[in-house]
Amino acid sequence: QVQLVESGGGLVQPGGSLRLSCVASGITFSSYTMAWYRQPPGKARDMVAVINPGGLTLNYAATVKGRFTISRDDAKNTAFLQMNSLKPEATAVYYCEAALAWDEYWGQGTLVTVSS
Repeated sequence: QVQLVESGGGLVQPGGSLRLSCVASGITFSSYTMAWYRQPPGKARDMVAVINPGGLTLNYAATVKGRFTISRDDAKNTAFLQMNSLKPEATAVYYCEAALAWDEYWGQGTLVTVSS
């Protein structure tokens, strides 16, 4: 049984930082492309950041480039999203995705609220 479990969300003030984690089980983690998506209230889910197997290729949405960093620890089956200089528009449920060919798995999401 495949599971992706996100954690690290919460309430943070504008300009603050959070680090999200996604722990995977039931897959050969090192073979999967890992990604973070977010879905603001009432809006569609959009890609935030992607990291390929091996961690040599990273891609970011233009709105977060330079402030967010995606990484992975294959020994711990964990993907991370470091979020700095957070803005109120970053308020959303953040989801972790694992993808390999036709396989695709999602976590349940973790809520990030940026507000003073």
